Amino acid sequence: MIMNNKGIISLSPLLLFVVLYLSASIIAEDFYKVPVAVMFIASSVYAIALSRDIPLNKRIETFCRGAGNKDIMMMICIFIFAGAFANSAKEMGCIDATVSLALDLLPGNMLFAGLFVTACFISLSVGTSVGTIVALTPIATGIATSTGTDVAFVVAIIAGGAFFGDNLSFISDTTIVATSTQGCKMSDKFIVNSLITMPVAVVVLCIYIAEGWDLQSTMTTDSIQYIKVIPYLFILVTAVCGMNVLATLIMGTVMTGIIGLCYGTYDLISWLSAINTGICGMSELIIITMTAGGLLELIRRNGGIEYIIKVATRRIRQKRGAELVIAALVSMVNICTANNTIAILTVGDIAKNIGNSHGVDKRKCASILDTFSCCTQGLLPYGAQLLLAATLSGLSPLAILGYMYYPMALFVASTAAILFRYPRKYS
Repeated sequence: MIMNNKGIISLSPLLLFVVLYLSASIIAEDFYKVPVAVMFIASSVYAIALSRDIPLNKRIETFCRGAGNKDIMMMICIFIFAGAFANSAKEMGCIDATVSLALDLLPGNMLFAGLFVTACFISLSVGTSVGTIVALTPIATGIATSTGTDVAFVVAIIAGGAFFGDNLSFISDTTIVATSTQGCKMSDKFIVNSLITMPVAVVVLCIYIAEGWDLQSTMTTDSIQYIKVIPYLFILVTAVCGMNVLATLIMGTVMTGIIGLCYGTYDLISWLSAINTGICGMSELIIITMTAGGLLELIRRNGGIEYIIKVATRRIRQKRGAELVIAALVSMVNICTANNTIAILTVGDIAKNIGNSHGVDKRKCASILDTFSCCTQGLLPYGAQLLLAATLSGLSPLAILGYMYYPMALFVASTAAILFRYPRKYS
C-alpha cells in the first residue's frame, strides 16, 4: 500500500498539470488563452518541492539534467532552425508560391488526399515525423487559408501522415529501437506493421477524399513564381534522400536568403530580422520542451514509471493479456515522457521478458511497441510533433488534436488486432 501511495504521489505532478490546464481553460472558456508553459512551470515547481528525500540542490540538478537531455537539446536545435527557415521562407514569398503551385497541380477535390499521401511518403522516406511536419505545415496552412478550409484540419492531415512513416520507416528511431530490443529483423516487423497500418491509411485516405470532394479552389494561379518554390523543394528532396534535418534546414534558410536578396524581396538586414523573428517565435515551444523534460525526469527519479510498470504487469494470464499489457505499458510511459523513442527504450526489455514468458511472437511485440508509441505520441497535445505543428501554424495543439484521424484510427485498429489475434500468423 505504501508503494501504491508513493507511486501515485510520484505521478501527481503530471496529474497537476492536467488539472491546472483543464481548469484554467474551462474558467477562461477558451483553450487558446491558457499559457501551457506556465502550467508546466507550476507543475515543475511542485515536483521539485515534492522530492523531499534529497537536498534542494540535488532536486534542481535532477530537473536540469532532464531539461538538458541530449534528445531534448536535439529537438530544440530543430525547433530553432525550423523557426528560422519557416519565417524566412514566408517573408520571401515561398509559401504563397508553393501554395499556388499545389493548387495548380491538384484538383480542389483531391487536395486533402494529396497532402496526406505526400506526408506519408516523405515521412516513410526520411523516418522522422518532425522533419515532415517542418517541411509541410507551412504549405498546408497556406492551402487552408487559400481554400477557406479549417487550418487545424489541414495541419492535422500533415501531422497524421507524418506518423505513418514514423511508425513504418526502416530508418525511424522507433523502428530501430523496437526491433533491436526484441531481437527481430526490421523487415519482419515491417510486414507485421504493414498488415495493420496499410488498411488504416487507406480508410483515412478515403475519408480525406470524401471530405474534400466538394472543395473548390478560389485562388488564381496565373503568376506562379517558380523560383520561390525551390527552398521547399530542396527541403523535401534532401529530406527524402536522408540528409540530416538540421543540415537541411540550415541550407534551406540560406537558400531563402539568396533568392530573396537576388529578387529584391528583402535586403540583408530584413532577412536576418526574419530569421530572428522565426527563432523568437519558437521560444515558448522551447521553454515547454525543456520544462517538460525536467518534470518528467523528476517523475522517473521518484519512481513514477516504475510504479506504472508494476501495476500493469500484476495480472497477466495469457498471450492476449500480455500483448495488451505491453501496449498499455509503452502508451503510459509515452504519456509520461512525451517521447516515443524513449518510451520504447524504457519498456523494451520488460516487454521482451513479458513476451518470452507468455509466448508472444517477437515480431508482433516489436510492432506493438512501435505502433502504440506512435499512436500515443500523435495524440499528446504536449508532444513535440503537435506542439511544433501548432507553433508553425499559429494554432493551439488541442485544436489540431480533434482532427488527428490517422493516430485515432490506428489506435483502434491496433487494439482490435490484439483482441482478435490479427495477423493470425504472428499471433
